[in-house]
Amino acid sequence: MPDDETQTQTLNRGGAARTPAGPPPPQLSGAAEAPAPWLLRLIAVGLVLAALNLRPAITSLGALLEEIREGLHMSGSVAGVLTSVPPLCFAVFGVMAPRLARRFGAGAVVCAGMAAIAAGLLIRPYIGSTAGFLAASALALMGIAVSNILMPVIVKRWFPDRVGTMTGLYSMALALGTALAAAVTVPLTGAMGGNWQSGLAVWAGLAALAVLPWIVLVRDRTPAPGQAAPARSAAASGPSASVSGRAAGASGQAAASGPAEAPALRITRSRTAWGLACFFGLQATAAYITMGWMPQIFRDAGVSAGTAGVLLAVTMAMGVPLAFVIPRVAARLKQQGPIVVVLGLCGLIGYGGLYLAPAAGAWAWALLLGVANCAFPLALTMIGMRTRTGAGVVRLSAFAQSTGYLLSIPGPLLVGVLYQHSGGWGLPIALMAGLMIPQMVAGVLAGRDRTIEDEC
Repeated sequence: MPDDETQTQTLNRGGAARTPAGPPPPQLSGAAEAPAPWLLRLIAVGLVLAALNLRPAITSLGALLEEIREGLHMSGSVAGVLTSVPPLCFAVFGVMAPRLARRFGAGAVVCAGMAAIAAGLLIRPYIGSTAGFLAASALALMGIAVSNILMPVIVKRWFPDRVGTMTGLYSMALALGTALAAAVTVPLTGAMGGNWQSGLAVWAGLAALAVLPWIVLVRDRTPAPGQAAPARSAAASGPSASVSGRAAGASGQAAASGPAEAPALRITRSRTAWGLACFFGLQATAAYITMGWMPQIFRDAGVSAGTAGVLLAVTMAMGVPLAFVIPRVAARLKQQGPIVVVLGLCGLIGYGGLYLAPAAGAWAWALLLGVANCAFPLALTMIGMRTRTGAGVVRLSAFAQSTGYLLSIPGPLLVGVLYQHSGGWGLPIALMAGLMIPQMVAGVLAGRDRTIEDEC
């Protein structure tokens, strides 16, 4: 397939010049060690179901934030803390993902993550206190955090010649789940008698469904592409080799690009890694401010609660087609800076519209901010494109996402504080727009044609 060939060439630029003389790398197509087609299909289904559950815990909250604040007697500042919990959990728990994958296997960790999401979403509406609500939310977000980190790793490990396509597929599913929760949470709550607890808890069922394919993958003993069958299960040993970088066959991509990555790789020395981490953090800041506060901005402008939820859904739904298109386009370009700039400009125009005419142009601003939020699948794609090896991608994924989410923590909290003390949305929107400038700068830096292995 031409797109796949382009993606493979993009990911392996310069790989031949760095590969020492020796036996040719194993061929994934038709090779004896290639995984069974049914397994790849199951992994694809698992990726889609997992991605569908990576945002409803957050966007369902934003749609009912006013009801939750009243029910739990929260101030605006405390609600700001609530909207900052997702990036905090992603930063704290996300850094654990490589170690957990090394010990238990990526499939087992994602399976446990989906179970944690289901449990947290089922428990949190009925605890009856702000502290308990935050703790149960943290449980669900812990599951999201480890899955966030391992999604690019699983894609590159099992689909090394289709990184752009598979990244687009699960990014599209992620956007669909995000939009679905934003659109239907308020109507579902109304259908359940106006009980916001039931409206939040219903999303636990979708997470429970996502557990099923990963149970099968935990039990699977088929070795990863390009990896010899080990004495223990592939699910356990494959990620271990990928994370530690001590095995030459960590993944099909690692085998195709050269020898195993040296354990001495220090990712903090890479300007590209730092640029990608900052870009990831700033786009995450924009995304969580949007998911947590945009419905309230519209409601304060006179838009009904149901319409505000639909507007958030429109913003999130823009990621459904664009999350599939942008990674494929990005994979064809040597530098992704132009895409970064276009997305940033859409964000600036959207925030300007929210400030000047939030209700009159609500649909236009929702569409523009939806385009801007597609910086997320672009960042995920660049994680794969800025590395040559399986060990490199797991380290860059963990570093960029954990550091990025850590950087994004103050944003939603600061918006809540500014909103409460200024009594309006002028200052918060100015903050949102101002953050778009460094996001574009960091994205251009991260989008340069180089890999972290060359810089470390």
